Amino acid sequence: MDPVCGSVWPKVAVLLLLAAMRPRTEAMTITSTGSQTIQQAEGDSVNLGCTYTPAAEDKGELDIEWSNVSPDMTQKDKLLLSYAAGATHNYYPEFTNRMKFLTEPNQGDASITISGLKVSDTGTYQCKVKKAPGVDMRKVTLVVLVPPSTPRCWVEGGEEKGATVSLRCKSSKGSTPLTYVWTRETGGAMPATATQDKGGELLIKNHTDSNTGTYVCEAKNAVGQAQCRYDLRAYNPTDKVGVIVGAVIGALLLLVLLLILIWLLIICCQKKRYQKEAANEIREDAPAPESRPSSRQSSRHSSFQSMAGYRTHQGVQYTSVRGHLPSIHESGPVYNGGSNSPSIAGDRATSLKYDQRYGYAV
Repeated sequence: MDPVCGSVWPKVAVLLLLAAMRPRTEAMTITSTGSQTIQQAEGDSVNLGCTYTPAAEDKGELDIEWSNVSPDMTQKDKLLLSYAAGATHNYYPEFTNRMKFLTEPNQGDASITISGLKVSDTGTYQCKVKKAPGVDMRKVTLVVLVPPSTPRCWVEGGEEKGATVSLRCKSSKGSTPLTYVWTRETGGAMPATATQDKGGELLIKNHTDSNTGTYVCEAKNAVGQAQCRYDLRAYNPTDKVGVIVGAVIGALLLLVLLLILIWLLIICCQKKRYQKEAANEIREDAPAPESRPSSRQSSRHSSFQSMAGYRTHQGVQYTSVRGHLPSIHESGPVYNGGSNSPSIAGDRATSLKYDQRYGYAV
């Protein structure tokens, strides 16, 4: 073997190893650092960083893309914002007015800001910077949480001396995990007999006057906190025996009133039934009505009275006059209904007098 070649090969191997170990500075590089997961409150704004440094060999046109990475690997990522040929493009209406670049993207900073955050904005966002032949990308996970609402403080049960008092605290809104912490604001330190859990309950055993004061409950999660207060008092125990006796007496009185009401209703129903039966008996004993003359006879009698020109009177009997009644211009004897003696209607008229009983001349 040639001794010259034997001495050259080790040197070549060392040079190749050094070249492989030396970091490449000619490639496109995203230089943003910081947390890869950001938690932010609903309604706030957030900045997603993406600063970059191109290599000397990167002479192509700058192309920047921000997209929402799909959790399903079989689905395409959603392109949200891009910068190409010196122009910015938005691709989704819900982000048109809420997502934008912080500065001019061609100055080495492709960071964006998202305002008015919603819970639905939670996801993984990817920044991709291309300038041929260089390309690099960075992913940031955004978690949008709801801060806790103002909690409600109350006492479960009573505040009697000697008993166990349960102070409760609860927020109606807020992303989990929510934790609750009770503190004593006035009246001294927290009672020695007090215990609390993260669910918002504070138990004070053997309650006394020394435990009274203002207690504060704070609800919090990763993006916010809220408080409420409760003024704790101590009352003397109620007379439970008296309460029970009073409840029993009240129930008995109510039962008596109910029985009286039922009795009155029964009496009223019996009275109405008796009155109805008595009325039916009276109708059965009443005499039948007298038969009336036929409508034909009554009509004829009324027609005759109308034509005769007089009114009928109760208690007076009328006899129909049959036959021909002579006119007052006819001569000869005229007979009246009450006498057989004729009267002469020739030269002088028959003398008539008005009778008040009958209402006409007779």
